[in-house]
Amino acid sequence: MVLVREENPGIHYRFNPPLNRDPLNGFSWFYTSWSRCSVLCAGGVQIQQVVCKRLLDHTVVYNHFCDKKSKPKEKRRSCNTEPCSPTWWTGGWSECSRSCNGGLRTREVLCKRRISVTEEKILDDSACSSHRPSLTEPCNNHSCPPEWLALDWSECTPSCGPGYRHRVVLCKSGESGDILSESRCPKHGRPTSRVRCNLKRCPPPQWIVGPWGECSAKCGLGQEMRLVQCLTHTGQPSNECLDHQRPAAMQQCRSKCDFNLPISTENTEECKDVNTVAYCPLVLRFKFCSRPYFRQMCCKTCQGH
Repeated sequence: MVLVREENPGIHYRFNPPLNRDPLNGFSWFYTSWSRCSVLCAGGVQIQQVVCKRLLDHTVVYNHFCDKKSKPKEKRRSCNTEPCSPTWWTGGWSECSRSCNGGLRTREVLCKRRISVTEEKILDDSACSSHRPSLTEPCNNHSCPPEWLALDWSECTPSCGPGYRHRVVLCKSGESGDILSESRCPKHGRPTSRVRCNLKRCPPPQWIVGPWGECSAKCGLGQEMRLVQCLTHTGQPSNECLDHQRPAAMQQCRSKCDFNLPISTENTEECKDVNTVAYCPLVLRFKFCSRPYFRQMCCKTCQGH
């Protein structure tokens, strides 16, 4: 074998002489004293650990000095198995009832007694001798900032077809509840005050007719007229009605003749309309005043036309 005496940069050597782990060479396993009980009551555990000692002076050494194959197992035993004294148990706090301006949070408080590791009993509060912890405590005592208050939505207007619902949106003080200027509340968080709605489809416009007027003839055959209009469901005029469904605005009529009335050669009646409800306005509208019969029946309406 050739040994090189020159330095070899970057390489380091370390030599560990073999250790004799034979128990006959002065090392052996020993049990320690029992540990303290893991709990004061209701059943705990004590442990005896196993350590490796030098036989010469009984000093505890690393485990690799002793034979691993001969290492005994740890010892365990129960301790303090008597039930615990009754004590107060408290649950976690609930969320605060208010986010600001002072609220309350609550928790559950019970008097319990632990019997064993797996068993505990709930007792009457009188069984616990110490003062019971509080069930409630104040929280979020800081003042609330101004906030938006949205009132209830109105009914959809109109009652059919596309429409809107409206509501009043106010800025109120978070502390006193007083109404403030809208500039005091954050603009980005303002609730909407109008939304679209559509309850149902509106009925189409319809032809609406008025009552028939008086017969044009005092005796025998004549004509009577009525007002015919195309109206929406709200009563507004419309031109969307179908022409072929338009009811008649004029029809023939017959008046009974009274032969007992004296025939007067003098016209003592003043100029007036026979029917001022529906008949004469139609005469003027359809330009029938130039006809002698209609001009006589609607004398007052046709004056000046």
